[in-house]
Parts: sequence; structure tokens; C-alpha cells
Amino acid sequence: MFQKRLTTGALPAALALVLTMSTLPSSAAAAAPEAPPAAQLVPPVPAGAPAVPGASDARADDDTFLLLREAARQNDAARTNALASRLPNHALASYVDYYRLKPRLRDAPADEIREVLRRHEGSAVAEQLRTEWLLDLGRRRDWTGFEREVGQLARGDNLQVRCYALLARAGRGEQVAAEARTLLGNPAGYGEACAALVAQLLQSGQMNQEDVYWQLRLAGEADATGPARRLAALLGASETRAAQAVDVPAVAMARGIGATRAERAIYLVALGRMARTSLRLATVALQKNSPKLSAEERAIGWAGIAHAASIVLSPDAATYWQRANGVPLTNEQAQWKTRIALRRGDWKTVRATIEAMPPALRAESAWVYWLGRADKHEGRMVEANAAFERVATQQHFYGQLALDELGRQVVAPPPATPVSLEELGQAIANPSLQRALKFYSLRLRAEGNREWNWALRGMSDRQLLAAGELARRNDLLDRTVDTSLRTRTELDYAQRFPAPHLDLLHPTAQGLGLDKAWVYGLIRQESRFISDARSGVGASGLMQVMPATGKWVAGKIGMDNFVHGMLTDLRTNITLGANYMNMVLANFDGDEILATVAYNAGPSRARAWRGVLDAPMEGAIFVESIPFAETRGYVRNVLANATNYAAVFEQKPQSIRTRVRTVQPRERASILP
Repeated sequence: MFQKRLTTGALPAALALVLTMSTLPSSAAAAAPEAPPAAQLVPPVPAGAPAVPGASDARADDDTFLLLREAARQNDAARTNALASRLPNHALASYVDYYRLKPRLRDAPADEIREVLRRHEGSAVAEQLRTEWLLDLGRRRDWTGFEREVGQLARGDNLQVRCYALLARAGRGEQVAAEARTLLGNPAGYGEACAALVAQLLQSGQMNQEDVYWQLRLAGEADATGPARRLAALLGASETRAAQAVDVPAVAMARGIGATRAERAIYLVALGRMARTSLRLATVALQKNSPKLSAEERAIGWAGIAHAASIVLSPDAATYWQRANGVPLTNEQAQWKTRIALRRGDWKTVRATIEAMPPALRAESAWVYWLGRADKHEGRMVEANAAFERVATQQHFYGQLALDELGRQVVAPPPATPVSLEELGQAIANPSLQRALKFYSLRLRAEGNREWNWALRGMSDRQLLAAGELARRNDLLDRTVDTSLRTRTELDYAQRFPAPHLDLLHPTAQGLGLDKAWVYGLIRQESRFISDARSGVGASGLMQVMPATGKWVAGKIGMDNFVHGMLTDLRTNITLGANYMNMVLANFDGDEILATVAYNAGPSRARAWRGVLDAPMEGAIFVESIPFAETRGYVRNVLANATNYAAVFEQKPQSIRTRVRTVQPRERASILP
């Protein structure tokens, strides 16, 4: 249900270190042969057997390691040094070194830092340490040290590190403005590095005030108060007024439109922010002040209002977009202008807006597909089919829609060649995967995932499948799925679309008349099969059931003994989640799109978004224009997952169009809260 982001998902302490000998989970490729058994990292201890020698010492060391981690998080240098000294041979020795150094990073001698990096070169923790050191070197403007280290990063995808790298090059007189304009699209993540880059490029003449005004628009759209303040200062305007424009737009608007261009730009930021709260007030204010604005400024104002109107699916959104014609749009604005055109069947605007998008945005699968649809509408079938072919090989929502346009269907590939004992042994021996398993045993999922993903870099398809099998044997199905999704030519649907707990789920779904492919598609998106997953807002278990929802469903189905703690019980979680799916499906006339929306965002939002329809709407367009980005992505993934699961379960071709049907405006009286 809505905004259930996984924050934990603990595993039993011993499980992550023990390779289970269970068979492959039941799934589409239920016929897939079992992989050969692998040597165990730690042999299981039979009940009643004597304790493993040294086990208590290992547990004590793990407890010390957790204390060390916490001391490092608190930047307690004395405590980290004392605790690290007690762990000379811990399984996570590289992290012991990192945690010992982390609180002293700003003051530690460069040679000491480089020695730790040398000792653990090529590891995830070395990459993390080097990134943090580079950020510190950048803040201190130590460009000699910075440029010595920055080339050693394996990924180099940290936004602030990249800004510092451009800042260093600009300081040598290099022309970096074009790279900076491409990079600087998310003010909320700028920090000191990117703010300093903008200031330096403006001062040196590589950027001009138009660039700063554009950045101010982006900051307002992103609700980024700090960047807005700094950008206002560069324009010679009030930082306080810029902050008010973002945080309390009504106050900023009450101050008036201002006399300078910078003040008017801040006013337009406030106007766009106000439109998110009250379209009427923002519209009235813009109309009243239009004579004081230039044509471009008026268009910017209307673009902000049109964006806000689009997000609430206002019938006036298209009119507002027309008033914004001629002004460059942000990426978010361009996408919402396209979505509103799709809802209106205005394929000419769909084409024009997509073609005006920056190349990277235009190349995204969604817009390749919708541009293909625009080509098809205009009878340009060669161009349309070329666009569909570009995305049809991708096993996601748009790939499946493109397959449908090409007259093809989703087919589960034949079972992959089983992972051999040798391949599995290589995965077991991988140091990063070993560290990941250790982190999972300590219930440190974020660190485990970082190590796991680091290990996957550069792996061949066979190595990825072996890592996925290692994850499965350690009951880490989320890692199995995410690892298998990286394969390029060897597709193993037993890994990509596992179906655990079929003995519980199948009779439950069958008894309710639910399509088990849809149920599994939803579970795969909700929890990635982490049975004890918990979200930041309290949703629990495989199906991420919220406590209030669980209590309500339990009452409806006569589960009189329900208490919140039962949500972590696998059978109870499946029973409540499946019954809730059945209720939302019935409430929305059997429409899987609306029922999936309701499961994620709540029935009231699903009813509201359906309620603005005055005519039937193509299901794919309805999904594309769901106002919440999280729910939009969720629904796409669940429906695509369900189509793949159906291909696996039924062992016959499937079309996503059987699920992505026309959404009707009519609905029966609600039985849901």
C-alpha cells in the first residue's frame, strides 16, 4: 500500500551464512532442474548438538562490530579506535579499517588514508572511502589530491564528486559549461559542490544569467530551498525571499511581483509553488500581474500552473499548456504536458513535446513507445514499428505494450542451463558476496546490498545466474531477482519470477477466484519476497499489509483473534493481503489497473483518479498519467510482472492487453474505506 518503502527485512542470524539445500522454488519454470548441491560456508548445527567451537566468540565479535559501526556513525574517534582494536580478525576486516578511519577522515594524514585504500583496493568499502575522501578534498579545494584520486573511482556516479571534478577543471581554464548543463538537473542533490560549480562558471563567463534563472526554476520545482537561496544571491536578489518562495509561497507572493527580473523570477517560483496548493489563487494572481511581466515570464508562469494542474488531472491543464507555448520546459513539465496530450488524444502535441525533450529523456522507453504510437496514429508505420522494436526486447511494461503493437506476445523462455557446481563454487568464493552474506546475517541489509551489487559488476550471464542461485539458497529472493535481471542473453525466469510459498498462496488465490499471476506480480513488487520486510510507515510482510488495513480485513473475513503482530506470520499475511486484493478488485469492477492503484495508493485515490474521467480511457494512457510517480511505477511493474508470471504458469503466450484494458468512468458504490 502507498509509500511502503522497505527499510529493514531482517534475516535469521545464521541463515545468511548457510547454503540451504532446498530445491528450486515452484514457478513458471517449475520444470527447471535443481542445481547441484554446493559446499556450505558454515555447516548447520543439529538440534541438541554441542556448540560449534568458537561460535560464542564469533557472536561476541559481531556484537562488537555492531557497536563499532554505531560509534563510527556518531563520529566517536576514540571509541571506534578502541572497538576496532578488539577485532583483529573479523570477517568484515575491511569495514573495521573503514570505521576506525571514518571519524578522523578530515584530519587523518593522506598516507594513512591511501594505505587503507591500498589494502582494500577494488572493494566496495574502498570505493565508499575514496568517495567520502574526495568530497572532503573538494570542500577543502585540494585539487592536487582530488585529481590524484578521482580517476581511481570505479563508478564515479556521485553527483557532488562530479561537480567537484568539473570545478577543478574549470579552475584550470577548461571549458566545462556544456557538461555542467547536462549534469545539473536535480538541485535537491547539489550540496556545496554543485552550488560552487554554478558560481564559478558564472563568474568565469562560461555560464550566464540565463543559466542561473533556469537553475532557479529547477530549484523551485524540486522544493530545494537551499539551492534557491544560493541562486538568488548569484542574481543579486534576496535569499530570504527566495526561501519564502519555496517554503511559504503565499508570503512571497504577498510581497508583490518586484521591480527587477530576479525578483520577478522569484515571484514565478512562488506562483508555481502556490499552484500546487491552490490552482485558483495562482491563476488569479498570474492574470492580475500579467501586464507587469514579459511574454517569456508570463509563459513561465503558465508552465508552472499547467504543471500543477496536470498533476491533479485538472480539465484546464491543456489550456494552461497552450498559454505556456514557446517557453523551454523542465523535464517534469515536458513529461506532464505529454501525458495531458495523451489523455486528450492530441497526438500532434504528443509528438511535438516528445521530440522537444532532451536526448536522454527522449530515449527513455516510455517516450520511445509513445512516440511510436504517435507515428502509428499518423500512419507512419515504418517509423512506428522501428520505435516498437527498440523497446520490445525489454521485459517491462513498455516492452510488453510494444510487443502487442507488433503483433507478438510475451513468451517465457525455455529453462536456463542449471548452474554447475563449479559455477556455484566460484560465487561462494567471491569475497564481496561473502561480505554481503555476512552483512545479511547481521541484519544490515543496506550494507549487504551494497556489497552484493558491487560483486555483480562485470559478471557474465553465467556468473550472474550462479550468484542468483547462491542468493536463493540463502533465502535472499530479492537478491536472486535483482541479480538475474542483469543477464543479457541467458534469461532464467525461475530466478526472475520465483513463486515461493505456492502451497499457501495457490489455494488462497483459488478459493477467492484471484489470478495467482497477478498476486505474485504484486508480491514481487511489494516486498521482492522478503517475508519479514517492514516499511517506514509500518507495512509488514510479504504483501506489505498496513496494520489498519490488516485489522479491517480481518474483521471482514471473521478473523476474530487478529493482532498486529500476526502480520509477520506468513500464512496470516498472505490471507489478509489476498483478501484485500480481492476486495479492491471487486470494488473496481474487476479492473486490475484500478485495483492495483488502490492497493498501493488507497481506494480513495483510485476512485478520485477514475472520477475525473468523463469517457472511457485506454488503460495504458490511464497508467501513464497516474499523478503519483511511485504509484505510476508500481502499477506498471505489477501488471508487467503479472503478464510474465502468467506466461510462466500457463506455459503459453500472453498479452499485457488482457490486463491493461480500457478504464471505464463508471463505478459502483464503494465498500472500502
